[in-house]
Amino acid sequence: MRALRLLLLSLLASFLLPACASGGDWVELAGNRYTVEIAATDDARARGLMFRDTLENGHGMLFIHDSEAPQAYWMKNTRIALDILYFDDARRLVSQQRDVPPCSGGNRCPSYPSEGAARYVLELNAGEAQRIGLKDGETLTLSPSIPSP
Repeated sequence: MRALRLLLLSLLASFLLPACASGGDWVELAGNRYTVEIAATDDARARGLMFRDTLENGHGMLFIHDSEAPQAYWMKNTRIALDILYFDDARRLVSQQRDVPPCSGGNRCPSYPSEGAARYVLELNAGEAQRIGLKDGETLTLSPSIPSP
């Protein structure tokens, strides 16, 4: 019986350890890896990073849209300044909105549009794009765990 328990625990560990080692969902951009939360539904995209007081360094939120189109994001009820980065179907950076300030003005908050059609939008802490020297055309790499539409 003891041998059977050890065998079951070994099997369980062999399934769980790769999941733990993968670190969850991540993206790579300009040689930097960020742990991301995924917003792929209308509700998740609408909620975004609202009502949060901080975003941990090395973390962000990746918004995945159903199709490539001009996008515009706003900071309604967002308490932290962000860089908003827009990527096309090929995951090339087509537009950047840097150092976007928080907004508590509700529906009076301004929107920050993309300069081209985008399918993916990555929000990082303000100043991150400048810190890594981000340039338009840079390619976003997605972890295998992130679904591609």
